[in-house]
Amino acid sequence: MISSIEIILRIFISAAIGGLIGIEREVHNRPAGLRTHVLVTVGSSLIMLISIDGFNSLGPEGLGDPARLAAQVVSGIGFLGAGTIMKTGNTINGLTTAASLWVSAGIGLGIGAGYYLASVATGAIVLLTLMSLGSLEKKVLKRKYTKFEIVSSNRPGIIGQIGVAFGNHNISIKDIAIVSNEDSDEDENGIMEIRFTVKTPSSYDSYSLYKELYNISGMVSIICQGKRIRKENN
Repeated sequence: MISSIEIILRIFISAAIGGLIGIEREVHNRPAGLRTHVLVTVGSSLIMLISIDGFNSLGPEGLGDPARLAAQVVSGIGFLGAGTIMKTGNTINGLTTAASLWVSAGIGLGIGAGYYLASVATGAIVLLTLMSLGSLEKKVLKRKYTKFEIVSSNRPGIIGQIGVAFGNHNISIKDIAIVSNEDSDEDENGIMEIRFTVKTPSSYDSYSLYKELYNISGMVSIICQGKRIRKENN
C-alpha cells in the first residue's frame, strides 16, 4: 500500500513539472499551455497510482498487472496531441507541443510509479530543449529563413491574403506569430503586427512581392530582415 502522503507528493510533483513545461508553451503562445500540461501530468500520475495501488482491495496484492491501465495513456495521449497539430499548405505546426504533451504523460506515469530520478531528469531535459535548443536551432538556420514583420489592419482574411502573396512567389511559410495592439482604440478593425518566418526560393522578384503585399487592403508597413520596405518605392 502506498501511504497517503506519498500519493499526494507524487501528484504534486507531477503538477509542478507539468506546470513548468506548460508555462514555457504558454509563453510561446502555443495551442496547449499551462493548464493542459498540468492536467496531462496529474492525470497520468493518477492513472499509474490507480494501476499500482487502486485495485488492491479487490483481490490479493500484486495479482493484477499495473502496466495494463497505464499503457492506455501512451496511446490515448495521441488524440490530444493531434489536436495541437495544424497543417497550412506545406507547413506543419504544433509537432513540438504535441511531443511535449506526450512526454508530459510519460513523466506523470513515471512519477506515479515512484520513478522520481528519471522523471525529474526527463522534465529538466524537456525544459532545456524547449527553452534553449529552439534559440540554437534558429541561429543555425538563420541563413536559411527570411523574417518578415508586417503591420496591418486587424481584419478577417488578411493573413490568408498575405499567405497567397507569398505562395504566388513560391515562398513557404514556416512560422507565424501575431502580436495584437491592445492599446488600439479600435476593436476588430485595430492594428496588429504579424511576424512571418519564411523560406524563399534561390531567386524571386522581391520588388513584385513587396508591390503585391502593399496592394493588400489594410497593409501599413513591411519590414524584411530588419529593413523597412517603403511603400512609395513599389
